[in-house]
Amino acid sequence: MATPANTVILGAGIIGLSTAYYLSQSEGFDPKTIHIVEPSLELFCSASGLAGGFLAQDWFAPSVAPLGALSFRLHRELADQFDGRKKWGYCLSTGTSLSHDPDNSEDAVLGSGEDWLANGTSRAEAAGTHAFKEGEGPAWLMRKSGSSLEVISQDGSTAQIDPKRLCEFLLDQCRARGVQLHQPAHATAVSTDNSANLTGVRITNADGKEHQLPCARLVVTAGAWTPRVFSALFPRAQLRIPISALGGHSILLRSPRWKEQDEGQGCHAVFATDTLGFSPELFSRIGEELYIAGLNTTQVPLPELASDVTISEKAVKQLEEVAVTMCGLPEKPTDLTILRKGLCFRPVTSSGRPIISRVPDAKLGVRTNGGGDGGVFLAAGHGAWGITQSLGTGLVLSELLRGQPTSANIKALALPA
Repeated sequence: MATPANTVILGAGIIGLSTAYYLSQSEGFDPKTIHIVEPSLELFCSASGLAGGFLAQDWFAPSVAPLGALSFRLHRELADQFDGRKKWGYCLSTGTSLSHDPDNSEDAVLGSGEDWLANGTSRAEAAGTHAFKEGEGPAWLMRKSGSSLEVISQDGSTAQIDPKRLCEFLLDQCRARGVQLHQPAHATAVSTDNSANLTGVRITNADGKEHQLPCARLVVTAGAWTPRVFSALFPRAQLRIPISALGGHSILLRSPRWKEQDEGQGCHAVFATDTLGFSPELFSRIGEELYIAGLNTTQVPLPELASDVTISEKAVKQLEEVAVTMCGLPEKPTDLTILRKGLCFRPVTSSGRPIISRVPDAKLGVRTNGGGDGGVFLAAGHGAWGITQSLGTGLVLSELLRGQPTSANIKALALPA
């Protein structure tokens, strides 16, 4: 079969890597024609490396449910094929909701699963509950008298990974097949011929030298930076990308109550609904790690690069207080070890749904080849679900790029008209 023209993917996060991973396996595709462009000095320094890594099968609204189910299956299959437990900490998990006000525990079952980030409530609202049996629950979680801890996941329907290690695996697989990474490099403009047909993308390397990548398919998977990247390349486009950035701090720690011998019982995800003025999320991960997040804000401006973030020590202190309160022993308040402090930015939409779509040429101001021979595509806006929906997004986006039917129904995830 003829080798297709170049595909340029802007953004080396988990969505871009998942797309390159599946596209590079496509029949008739030469992986050497796939180029990933990443401007950050450090890879995986935002949500793709610093997110919690919680996976869910069925916590999604109907519009996103097909993508969520597909992606959860792909995560399981990838882990089975490549020993994901060892390589990126894949492990089944038990989702729980923790409330310090048992009288309001029913609140945890409300909500669509789309709007929890916007209204500040707990992600626990995306699932139903049933009573936690006596003696169950994570040993690392210190529960106060009167608190209510309920299971909110069905058996085998939630899991846990380390997203940074999964990204590293995907990148290694892509590069082994011949996919080319340009990093750090900025995409500065698109090139067209005399008929305004897309022919390439101009990129500038760290040394300031500019060169052009021939391009028939352009894919923007730049997370929270997607609107900024798109508007820079298509300044005359009659389109606004409805994605905003939500900053979220996190800490990674160790506890003597979560050790390798405990990991055989599986991981836990704890979504607290009313602790210290916000809704903390706590995850145990393979590798003797505990992850705490949930302190989100729109007040932190999006930096120029993901590697340019400035962590708020005030926010970190709040998370450390959660760690002591919920993971520490009263008689040993200092037995927790902080491994990492992080600030990442999630791309969010007002609807709560991601955008996975081809951009119509009429809105671009340039022409592209039709069908599976060209086009400009977007995949961003996954909010808190970017890791769990990553592999499914990569697969369906690779199918869109080839003009093929998609493995999940994503009609509701198209660009708003």
